[in-house]
Amino acid sequence: MSRAQVLKEARTWLGTPYCHQASLRGAGCDCLGLIRGVWRALYGAEPESVPAYTPDWAEVAGEETLRDAAMRHLVEIDRAAARPGDVLLFRPDLAGPAKHCAILSARDRIIHAYWGRAVAETALSPWWQRRCVAAFAFPECEAEGPARSLAERVFG
Repeated sequence: MSRAQVLKEARTWLGTPYCHQASLRGAGCDCLGLIRGVWRALYGAEPESVPAYTPDWAEVAGEETLRDAAMRHLVEIDRAAARPGDVLLFRPDLAGPAKHCAILSARDRIIHAYWGRAVAETALSPWWQRRCVAAFAFPECEAEGPARSLAERVFG
């Protein structure tokens, strides 16, 4: 499995309308639905069923539900070592839990789905950079060779 394959699949989702809890390329997905869809394309069946969740699920539960799920199925890596094809988690509210995810697509870009928009490749702006709290590789991608750190790529 390569990060290039992750990116190729993620880009096939561009333009998919935002739809909470959905994960169907071309029809609708949310940020988690995008990651789930990429997983299915690369590995087949999803590793676990996703329970229903509301837009404020993370705040209500007060738990790191998204991060915990990522840790069960993806390979946690240092945020500074994230490379295109890796999954980034974000805290939209700096005091709240991680509840947004995206795929790093270039040193300064991410592919993600967010409320009211279609899946898009957008800037990894300072706003998103400040809110990035974790990075993960898809299984079997972590063994690829060394690369410049995210900090080096963004600021160097």
